[in-house]
Amino acid sequence: MTPEQIVRTFFEEVRSGRNLDYADTLMAEQVLAHQVISEEEVTVSRTPSNYADHVREMLQAYGEFSLEIQELIAHGDKVYVRWRQAGTHIGEVDGYTPTNLPVIEIASAVYRVQNERIAEYWIQIDRLGIEKQLERNKS
Repeated sequence: MTPEQIVRTFFEEVRSGRNLDYADTLMAEQVLAHQVISEEEVTVSRTPSNYADHVREMLQAYGEFSLEIQELIAHGDKVYVRWRQAGTHIGEVDGYTPTNLPVIEIASAVYRVQNERIAEYWIQIDRLGIEKQLERNKS
């Protein structure tokens, strides 16, 4: 598979929550996840198993969410993806109790593929936008 096919399949199967076990096929044993949070970059090492757990946490917080790839650009071993995730606030999120109201996440990432597996990614999520929705929903 090409890097573009690997990342697209990752979104369709793993990131969507549809087939979490497929993370073992599409991700390296250790994936460096560079996360930009409020202008501060943090790098964590993820395994396919703990990435699957991360998606399970999203499912517990937002239910079965929709995930739309809005843009996907591949160049060499890197693939850029921008997406829109829409769910319902059914579980606690950052201290906010469930409201059963919609929450939308806008995010993007660049994935580096090596040996036909995702080896590293750089992600930015509009966390302030999510927080504002949770705050508004609380009212």
